[in-house]
Order: sequence, then structure tokens, then C-alpha cells
Amino acid sequence: MSDSNTTAFTNPSTFILLGIPGLEAAHVWISIPFCIMYAMSILGNFTILFIVKKEPSLHEPMYYFLCMLAVTDLVLSTSALPKMLSIFWFNSREIDFSACLTQMFFIHCFTEIASGIFSAMAFDRYVAICHPLRHSTILTNSLVMKIGLVIVLRGSILILPCPILARQWQYCRTNIIPYTQCENFDVVRLACGDTRISSYYGLFVLSCRIGLDVSFIILSYIQILRAIFSLPTKDARLKTFGTCGSHIGVILAFYIPTVFDSLVSRFGQNLPRYFHVFIADIYVLVPPMLNPIIYGVRTKQIQDRLLWLFTHKRT
Repeated sequence: MSDSNTTAFTNPSTFILLGIPGLEAAHVWISIPFCIMYAMSILGNFTILFIVKKEPSLHEPMYYFLCMLAVTDLVLSTSALPKMLSIFWFNSREIDFSACLTQMFFIHCFTEIASGIFSAMAFDRYVAICHPLRHSTILTNSLVMKIGLVIVLRGSILILPCPILARQWQYCRTNIIPYTQCENFDVVRLACGDTRISSYYGLFVLSCRIGLDVSFIILSYIQILRAIFSLPTKDARLKTFGTCGSHIGVILAFYIPTVFDSLVSRFGQNLPRYFHVFIADIYVLVPPMLNPIIYGVRTKQIQDRLLWLFTHKRT
């Protein structure tokens, strides 16, 4: 392992993750809410998967996409939290160089996949509301599988250059990352030399997520709102819009932290370091925890099935 004060080394075998600088004494206490969020994420997402699998009436595109999101959330949170806890509990701050790049790939890849799933869910809501009679013929199981495959391939292909580029840089400054996880921007800025290509590519990936996916979601909801406002009665408009409520909730829970994290990483130099770390942690822990809660609260079919499971077991 390279010493933290080393100023001339190349491609370190390990990086050092500091955790939350300035709050080291509180690491054990901070780990408690992190553990609770992770446990809720595991329980909630596995519950969604179990309910959709067991309930034939939920075997339709909206819930297939929800299952894809649940798997994505599980992988995303699991990519980051075990290492966080090893830092908080055991002061195990070292992470192998290759493991760091692997973690970077999984975090960014599944963030990109989640963004693609939200676009697919927006398309599903658009077809269900604007073309209800053709919904089952347009969004067939075959098309849903193809959309899911395209989303996974897009996320993997877009993110793969990030660790490849990061591996080729020479690291001659320090091997210390003042965070709880490895992310592209934080790793690349430790490199010496001209790393603008990595920075520009990171901005390109972010623009694909924010520019393309968010634009597609906004356009879908413009058409959805037009269809809703054309309905004859207020009750019909509220009922139809209510079917989109859970989707809008998870979109906000996902994009607000990710956009905020990207902006803080690049432009928040005057903010305390621990604030940067908390924002980076929030976007890999909070959305996976909130998504099943939002869908559980807002989706009557899931509520009914969950209630039936509890009452059935008691009887």
C-alpha cells in the first residue's frame, strides 16, 4: 500500500476510502440509519418481487418494469453499502484498485439502468392512458423483454469506458479518496496528467441520463396530461392521474439526489467535505429504499396482495 503522503507512485494497488471526513468519531452512529435504509431496501424490493411473482393479475408491463427496478435497486445499494459498513465498523478503508473500478462500474451502470427503466415506465403510462385499448397489443411481453435488454445494454456500454479510461491514467498524487465509495469523478481527479477525456465523457453520460431520459419522460407526461385534461369529469381526471402518482414519486426520489450529487461534485468546492459524502451516499441508498415504499403505498393491487398475505398467514 502506498503511503498517504506519497507524491510519486504509479497505479496504486489499493485506494484508501476515508469514509466521512470530519465525522470519524460518529461513524458507528451514522452506520445505524444506513443499516436501517439498507434493510428496508432489501425487504421492500424482495417483497415487490415476491408479490408480482405470486399474483397473476400483476403480470403486466407496469409491474414487469417495477420488478426490473427492484432488481436494479438491490444491486445498486449492495454495490456500495457493504464497503461503507466495513469502514464504519472495522475501519477497513483499503479497497483494491480493480475492486474500486468494479464498484465504480456497478454504481454508475445501475444508476443508468434505473434511469432507462423510468423512461420505459413513462412510456407504459403514456400507452395505458393515451391508447388504453391498444395497451396490451403494443406493450407485449416480447417488447417488454426487448426494452429491458436494450436498457441493460445501453447502461453497460455507456459506463464501460469509465473504468477503462480510469485504469489507463497514471496516479501520482495520492491514493486517498475522501468518500465511502468509488465514483468516476472522484477517482479520475486523483490522476495526474490530462484527464479531460474522462471528465468530458462523464458529462456526456450525465447528459444522456438527464438530457435524453428526462426529456423523454417530460414529453410522455405532456401527452399524458393532455389526455387527462380532456376527460369529461373531475373524478375521472383525478383517478387517471392517480395511476401516475407512484411513478412521479419514484422519478423525483431518483433524479433529485443524482442531479444534486453531480452538481455538488463539480461545483460545490466551498461546501464541507462531509456534505459531499452524504449526498453521494444518499443517491445510492435513499431511492432503493423509497421506491418499494412509494409503490406499496400508491398501488392498490400491491397493497391488497400484501394484506392478503398477512391475513392468510394468520388464518
